[in-house]
Amino acid sequence: MNGSNQEKNSYVRSQILNTLLDMMKEQDIHDIVISSLTERAGVGRASFYRNFASKEDVLRQEANRLAGEWKQGYEREEHTAPSEILVSLLDFYKEHSDFYLALYRAGLADMVLDILLEQVEISPELPNAAAYLRSSVAYLIFGWIVEWMKRGMPESGTELGKMIAEAQHAEKSGLQ
Repeated sequence: MNGSNQEKNSYVRSQILNTLLDMMKEQDIHDIVISSLTERAGVGRASFYRNFASKEDVLRQEANRLAGEWKQGYEREEHTAPSEILVSLLDFYKEHSDFYLALYRAGLADMVLDILLEQVEISPELPNAAAYLRSSVAYLIFGWIVEWMKRGMPESGTELGKMIAEAQHAEKSGLQ
């Protein structure tokens, strides 16, 4: 392949990711051997290890890339309601449901939690109450996402947001 090192690395990374996701449809991630993965992807083992530490690292890097893509897209748009961030995130996950469902089936849904916790920007300088609140929101969203993945992600993020709002309204009405 001719081209810059960056183009070659991008090609290798893409080949490995796509091949790994295809192989995960056929077998458990723990049963996939790096040599089989690289052979099927048409790249060398050295290329794999130059770009990734493990098979899980392939998925983690893609999850981080997707999170960055969502965040950039969200920040470019104008928003009027605080709930739009959740709907936007869920719609993005739905758009990439093949990837997120592969993570879930591989027992790696915690990668989603790790990214959510990074996104809420908890730092040591943050007051404790704010850190606890941000953490609880991330875990709450993660709980919704895991249950949604468990059910095959049938709804869009928009539909899920409406369901949550309706359930909250019904809960408030029932308590009064």
